[in-house]
Amino acid sequence: MSRIYRVVPIALALIAAFCFFGCKQAKLSVADEQLARGEFFEAAKTYKKIDSRLKRQEDRPLRGEIAFKTGTCYRRLNMASRASAAYQKAIRFNYPDSTAWLWLGRSLQAEGKYAQAIEAYNKFLEFQPDNVQARKGLLGSRMALEARQKKTRTRYNVKQDKLFNSRRADFAPMYLDKSFDQLYFTTSNEKVTGDARSEITGMKKSDIWRAKKNERGEWERPEAVEGELNSADDEGIVSFSPDGQTMYLTKARRSPVADTSVEIYTSRRSDASWSAPQKFEITADTISAVGHPAVSPDGKWLYFASDMPGGYGGKDIWRIRLDERAGSLENLGSDINTPGDEMFPYVRTDSLLYFASDGHQGYGGLDIFKAWLNSTGDRWSVENMGEPMNSAGDDFGITFGPGETGFFSSNRGDGRGYDHIYSFELPELKVTISGWVLDKDDEPVPNAIIRIVGDDGSNQKEVARDDGTFKFNLNRGVRYVMLAGAPGYLNVKQEFESDSAEEDAEYGIDFILAAIHKPQVVENIFYDFDKATLRPESKEALDEMVQMLRDNPNITIEMASHTDRKGSDTYNQGLSERRAKSVIDYLVASGISRARLNPKGYGKTRPKTVTKRINKEFPQFPEGTVLTEEYILSLPEDQQEIADQINRRTEFQVISTDYDGF
Repeated sequence: MSRIYRVVPIALALIAAFCFFGCKQAKLSVADEQLARGEFFEAAKTYKKIDSRLKRQEDRPLRGEIAFKTGTCYRRLNMASRASAAYQKAIRFNYPDSTAWLWLGRSLQAEGKYAQAIEAYNKFLEFQPDNVQARKGLLGSRMALEARQKKTRTRYNVKQDKLFNSRRADFAPMYLDKSFDQLYFTTSNEKVTGDARSEITGMKKSDIWRAKKNERGEWERPEAVEGELNSADDEGIVSFSPDGQTMYLTKARRSPVADTSVEIYTSRRSDASWSAPQKFEITADTISAVGHPAVSPDGKWLYFASDMPGGYGGKDIWRIRLDERAGSLENLGSDINTPGDEMFPYVRTDSLLYFASDGHQGYGGLDIFKAWLNSTGDRWSVENMGEPMNSAGDDFGITFGPGETGFFSSNRGDGRGYDHIYSFELPELKVTISGWVLDKDDEPVPNAIIRIVGDDGSNQKEVARDDGTFKFNLNRGVRYVMLAGAPGYLNVKQEFESDSAEEDAEYGIDFILAAIHKPQVVENIFYDFDKATLRPESKEALDEMVQMLRDNPNITIEMASHTDRKGSDTYNQGLSERRAKSVIDYLVASGISRARLNPKGYGKTRPKTVTKRINKEFPQFPEGTVLTEEYILSLPEDQQEIADQINRRTEFQVISTDYDGF
C-alpha cells in the first residue's frame, strides 16, 4: 500500500501475461509487462531470473538493459541500496540511457551516500545541464553532506514508536480528532484482511488500524478498525472531518475489466464502527491517480495528491471545496509543486501546510516540508524540516498532536524499504532571566515587585522571594524593559534583548534599589586630585544617576559631597561644595531639572558609618563603626588610607517624593 500511492496508476494484469507465470523460463516480455503495470516486486524477480541465464559477452547490452529496469523496480520499491547496485551495473555494461546516472544519484542520496551521489548527479548534468531534478538532487546532497559534517540538526526529538510497528509496513498516522486519544494508521502486517499479496510490493494488501489511549493516558496495542471499512483491497492513508464522524481514505481497487483505480473514498462512523467506503467524486477523470486526502481544520477543503492533467509533473497537491465541489478544484501552484512528487498533505491551519516531496531540495527520498502562506494569500514559503525529522530515506505522512508533538512515517534504516511510525517532539525552549533585588547594603529588599514588558506584547509581574530572588520565562528575540521597585525604595529600570538563537538560554540581571530614608553612596565618582573637576571615568556612574532620576520623576534629592580628614575645615568645606555642584551641573546638562537637585558640601564633618556592605569588602572595619579622625589614627598606616578613601564619597538623599514639575 505504501508503494501503490507513490507510483503511477497501476494497470491490470493482462490475461495473456498470466499464462507466462506457468512457463518454465522467465521471458523479458513478461518482466516488461509487469514493470509497465507497476508490479515492481514481481518484475524485479522476473528480471533477476532472466539475468541469471545471460553469461555470454554478447549478452552485455541486454544485461545493461535488464540492470536498468531492475534498478527502476527497486527504486520504486524504495530499496535504495539494491537500486544503486542495479544502476551501477547498468552503467558498467554501458547502458546508453544517461538517466541511469540521474537515478543512481537519487538512489545513492537515499542511502545517505551523499559524496557519491554528488558525483553521479554531476555526471548526469554533463548530458542534461538544465535538468531540474538533478540540480535539486545535487543541492540537496550538498546540503545534507554539509549538515553531516557540521553536525547541524534541529531540536526535534525523534524515535521509532515500536508499539505501532509490525515487521511489515506501518505508516501515515493520523489523529481522529482534537482529543488526540485515537491514532489511525495504514499497515500491511500479517494480520490484515485477505491473503493475497501485492504484485507491487510483495506484502499483504494494507488495512486501516487504530490505537487508543487507556484511562491512564497510555497507548494500547493497535487493532484493526471495526466495521466494513477494511477489505481484500488496499485501504489506507486517512483523514477525518473536524467532528471525527467522516473518514476520507485512499483505496486501490482491482477489477477484471479495468485498470487499477487509486481513488478517495469516504466512510461514516457509528460509535467505534466504520461503514463500507463510498467513492468520493472529484472529477470525471478515471485515469489519474487520486489519493492522500487531508481535510482542512475548518472542514471546508479537501487537499489531496494526484497526477491529473494541469499539474507541474509527477504528483501534485490539489484541493477542492467539500461543500460545493463544482468549479472549486485548484492546484496549489509552483511554490508547492515541482516536476517531482508532492504528496501526503497535512493542513494544520488555514495558512500552514505540511507535505512530503522528492522534488524540493532534500536529504534523499521523500522529505517532510513545512509551508506557510503569506499575508496576502498568494505565495507560499517552503522550508525543509531538517534532520532528524528528515533522513536519507523516505519521510512522510506527518500528524500533529498537542503543541509541537506528533507522529510521522519513515523507512530510514530499513534495507527492505519498510515504513515505520516515528514519534516526534520539539522541546520547549527554556529561555529565562533571573536575579536578585537588593539594597545598596546587599540586603534583600522586602516585597520587591518586578515587572517585565516585551515588544512582543508580553507583560509579566512577580514579587521577589524572601531572599530577593526572582525568575521569568522569556521568548526568543524580544526586547524587554524591566522595572523593579518596593515601598520605601526608588524604582530601577533596565533594558535588554533576548537572543534569537534556537537554544536554551538563561540571563542574569540584578537590581540594586536605593532606600529613600537614608543617604546612598554613588560609587565610582572620580575627581582630579585636589580639584572639583569630574574625571571621564565618572560618566557611567553619573549616567546611571540620570536614569534613576528619570525612572523616579517625583523625587527631589540632596546631592552631597564628603572629603577625608586631611586639610583644614574651611578648605574641605569649599572643595566638597564645588564637587557637589559639579555633579549637579552634569545632571542638569543631561536634562534633569535643577529644581529637583540641591547641592551640599559637608567637608569632613560627616564621617562614614561602616555598613554591612563595607564590612564585607573591608572586614577589618567592624559594622557600625564611625570612621572618625580619632579612630582612623588608631589604625595601621595602610589601613588609614583605606578608611580615608571610604570617607571621600558622593552621596544622595531623597528629600521629597511629591515633585510635580511646577
